[in-house]
Amino acid sequence: MDNNEIKVIADAMLEKKGIDVVSLDLRAIGTAISDYFIVCNADSTTNVNAIADNVEDRMIEKCGRKVLRSQGKENSFWIILDYGDIVVHIFQTEYREFYRLESLWADAARTEYSDAEDK
Repeated sequence: MDNNEIKVIADAMLEKKGIDVVSLDLRAIGTAISDYFIVCNADSTTNVNAIADNVEDRMIEKCGRKVLRSQGKENSFWIILDYGDIVVHIFQTEYREFYRLESLWADAARTEYSDAEDK
């Protein structure tokens, strides 16, 4: 895994108007289930689904990686895409605010992403 994959995921989220795109580096936390979480939110279930689909498409296209497991597409309130070393969380805004996932991993190194000029 390299940071390029994190960037591919972040860019895919931003392409579909993901809000507050953040990655958490969990490698220093011994109990973490993966190396990285990358999180964003969107205001509608349609948008949440579009972001998830775009992440999957870009990871296959640019990194040759298929998602190992996914959950949440049946309601699109919170979609999880599991790539093993990277777990992607795409929330509907109100659910991200409710679950406050980042606060559970407050010790993790945090990187924020915004629309990049270098597309």
